[in-house]
Amino acid sequence: MLAGSLQLFMAEALIVPTGMVTLAFLTRQLGKGGYGMFTLAVTVVTWIEWTLVTVTARAINKSVSETSDWAPVATTALRLHLILGLVAMVVVMASAGPVAGLLGDPSLALYFRLLALDIPLFLLAQGHRNILIGIGRYRARAWLSAGRWLTRLALLIICVSVGGGVTGAIVALVGTSLVELILARCFIRPPMRGASSFPTGKLLAMAWPLFLLGTSLRLFEKVDVFLLKYLGTSNDEIGLYGAAQNLTILSGIFSLAFTPLLLSTLMRLRRDGEHDRARAMARDAMRLGILLLPFAALMAGAANEIVGLVAGGAFRAAGPLLQALIIGSIGMVLISVGTVVLVANERSWSAAVVGGVTLVLTVSAQWWAIPRWGTQGAATCTAAFQWVGAVLVAAMMGREGNLLPGVKSMANSFASSGLVYLAATHWNTRGPLVLVKLAVLAGDRKSTRLNSSHSSVSRMPSSA
Repeated sequence: MLAGSLQLFMAEALIVPTGMVTLAFLTRQLGKGGYGMFTLAVTVVTWIEWTLVTVTARAINKSVSETSDWAPVATTALRLHLILGLVAMVVVMASAGPVAGLLGDPSLALYFRLLALDIPLFLLAQGHRNILIGIGRYRARAWLSAGRWLTRLALLIICVSVGGGVTGAIVALVGTSLVELILARCFIRPPMRGASSFPTGKLLAMAWPLFLLGTSLRLFEKVDVFLLKYLGTSNDEIGLYGAAQNLTILSGIFSLAFTPLLLSTLMRLRRDGEHDRARAMARDAMRLGILLLPFAALMAGAANEIVGLVAGGAFRAAGPLLQALIIGSIGMVLISVGTVVLVANERSWSAAVVGGVTLVLTVSAQWWAIPRWGTQGAATCTAAFQWVGAVLVAAMMGREGNLLPGVKSMANSFASSGLVYLAATHWNTRGPLVLVKLAVLAGDRKSTRLNSSHSSVSRMPSSA
């Protein structure tokens, strides 16, 4: 599991350098207003895509990993993805005008319609990814991620450089999904036609609570942007907010690479009766999430300098937003890991409750805060309720037995987080020198890693 996680993490981590280059390029080419339009359009459609992916993602993982005859499951899953993708594409195209009007900007309709073409391609590519995870072909799955991020960067630069603007950027995203699907079919070719012995109803019945959980978590990640636009925030402000969000991507990469493999491994251990090993792995997984907090604190302390270096001086006002969002992102990691542990312990509905309650509380708070404090209110509410959700999931895990890490690990992490945040805040740098500051202060993380050396899971990602 750790080897597969490392391969996936390294591949998904390509989004950091490619994403930083993309962010720097697009913010300068599109400006705050154009980047805000791009952020809003992509946020709406990608939320739809990822929501549909969650219908079957964990169910495919579970079903494929439990059987040697995985082809019928793969055929059923891919057909379902294709049907969902085509239906969603038609719905988005038909509703693009009214939705753009609701958001107060009719020009968004064109962007929604163009991005709708990406939905079936994206869903089919993701279906192949989930099948590869289920059958244990982690290296092939990693190559898909690497290919996606490199293709995305190249196509964005080409399409925008020729004068495509926001439209060119969207065309590049559609092209990226097409290239990824072609690459996926080179690695694995589940049959798309012919009879399948695995009924669609069985897959959907297994997926229902996991779909509710995934939908809540995906909406939680994007609801702040929706509410900002709906409550009258300008495109310039949304552009600043989008830039800050994109700089928190590393924690999302960790969750994306780690949690699918964690779920698969925990279910295999429980299936084989190795409950003690499963509990130990659950504890170490949560400990690993907590040990990421000092790195988030380091970025929060250097937020203004990071934003200035990556996005340019025009986006420096996004620094305070990044401070809140990066700290909150670790709470989201803990929610992701904790809900996977609950699902593996046959507590899928409990995990869904955590996602639903966290979402409702966040929307309520942001509805009140955004008219008063704008983007800063949205960022603060998002971060606060990500940690509220982490506490809720930890409480539910506590009811399942010895699944939580020790107090010492948590105390070490919180203490070192406070120290590194203060150091990063008071050590001011300019331009590329912020990279030197980050490297030097990240070295202080070594003490916490040594204090947690009893955990084999925590050692490996720290060195990675």
